[in-house]
Order: sequence, then structure tokens, then C-alpha cells
Amino acid sequence: MSIVLGVDLGASNVRVALSDTNGRILFKKSERTTGTTGLDIVRQIVEMGRGALRSLGFTDKSLKAVGVGSIGPLELKKGLIVNPPNLRVGTIPVVEGIEKHFNVPVRLLNDCVAAVLGEKRFGAGRNLENIVYVTISTGIGGGAIVDGHILLGKDGNAHEVGHMVVDKEGLLECGCGKPGHWEAYCSGSGMVNYARMLLKEWGVDFNKSSLRKHFCEDFSKATSKMLFDAARGGDELALRIIGKIGLLNAIGFANIIDVYDPELITVGGSVALFNSDLILDPVKKNVSKYAMNRLPEIKITPLGEDVVLYGALAAALE
Repeated sequence: MSIVLGVDLGASNVRVALSDTNGRILFKKSERTTGTTGLDIVRQIVEMGRGALRSLGFTDKSLKAVGVGSIGPLELKKGLIVNPPNLRVGTIPVVEGIEKHFNVPVRLLNDCVAAVLGEKRFGAGRNLENIVYVTISTGIGGGAIVDGHILLGKDGNAHEVGHMVVDKEGLLECGCGKPGHWEAYCSGSGMVNYARMLLKEWGVDFNKSSLRKHFCEDFSKATSKMLFDAARGGDELALRIIGKIGLLNAIGFANIIDVYDPELITVGGSVALFNSDLILDPVKKNVSKYAMNRLPEIKITPLGEDVVLYGALAAALE
């Protein structure tokens, strides 16, 4: 049997999957992303891939291709992941490293580009020519297919939508080091920093605020989950913060709509998948205030947490 390997390389986790040439997933596994250098990351991917093959009784010779959907930024022509801000391990020689071990073609794509390819082949975009995928997780990213063509750019970074500026004052700095980016305000970690800034701006003493009971004793230990839980519990301050986050998300989605003019935007990433009502409802409510183009359908990806894996497999199959 001929099989392909798909890899979803994230800042927090590495996920691998094996599929047959029809795209039927035979095996999946996830591990925490470990290592302090780029070579460590390559080694982890190779070991996970080899372990997957062995678990199904295959040898390396059964493998025909590898697809990798990865956090960026990328140097696509060189097959490199270059100093990813959310995974501080330096440059990762992912294509050369994997090819050296398995001796098969390796295709590297930005994780969200892989995801939109997966959406097109296996998900909600099967019969569409203009699709955008957006992830809201540790970071914010996107992938776009326009008129049936995947957009890549000179280095493979044509869709770094999380680094669009949504605050011209640049009051918060993004993980990439630039000010005012969407990701700095509305990603999983960014929204906590934004909440802290808003409380200060509003003159709210955290120790005397309603949020204190949801965040233990120290706001520095806050997480986005705590913020969403407080909002679901009806906390007025949390709901006010979620509303401000929703407004910036609506601006981000409006920019995407006006730049790519998609028929469909699917949304994934842990923050969106587990809080779809608090993330997407404000977007749908406010996006028409900012978007010029006709609005597309905006929905959670039906491929869930596996959307990048499906995209990586699609990349390998193609």
C-alpha cells in the first residue's frame, strides 16, 4: 500500500497523520512541540512519522510523500521555517531535514494555507473557487484560494492576516515585534494582554473588579479560557471586554473580505473552535459596518482540529 504523511507543526503541538492515496486517514498522533533548536523539531517530526509507520506495520519504503502545514514565517523556495515568533527555536530546515531521512518529496505550506487546501479537498469548500480559512489560536493566521488558485507570495507568506494592523496607535506589540497587529489583540494570548490594557484604560482596579473571582488572585495568571468562562457566566466586565475583542475581529474579517472577496470563510483554531458563539457572533453582527464587498458565509470549519492535518495530507497527495 502507498501512503502519505501529513504533519501539522504548531507552536504548542506537533500532529502527524498517515493516509492512503484516497485521503483516508489511517493513523493520527499528537505530541507537545519540544526541542530548543530547528534540528530538534525536524528530529521530532521524523521520529513521530517513523513511529506512525511502524505502528501500522509499514517501513519507510511505503511512504510516497510528506506534506507539512507549519507556523510561519516561511522561506518557501528554501524549504525553511524562519524564526517563528511563537516557537523560538531559530530557523527550521524542515524540507531538507525530512527529505534526508525519508528520501521522498516534501511539500511545505503555511499551516493556514494547508488548512484552506484541506477545506477545498475534504471540507466545506469542495465546490467553491474562492475560500479563506482563518485560525484564531495561539496566533491568528489565514490561507486563501482565489479563483481556484492558492495564494503563496514570494516567500510563501501572502496570507499573514494576523499581522494586519487593526490599531494605528500600536498600543500592543505583536509577538513578531511589530505594533498594532490583529494577533496582538485577539489571539489566545493577545486578548489577555488587551483585556489588561482595557482595564487600565477604563480605570478598573482588578483587585476590586468582578473578574477577580474568575482569575484567582493574580491577573498575570489569566488565560483566554478564564475570560470566556467569565463571559459565559454573565460577568458584565468580561462581556464588555469580549465585545471589544469582537469589534477588532470584525475589522480583521472585513479586511479579509475586501482583499480576497471570498464566497466562504471557515474558521478554526482552539480559541474559535471552543468559543464559537463568543467569537463569531460579534463578527457576524459587526462585519457589515466595515466590509465593502458582498459578505460571504462565515462558519466554523467542519474539519475541526484536523483541518491542517487534512491540508498537509492534501499537499502530499498533490
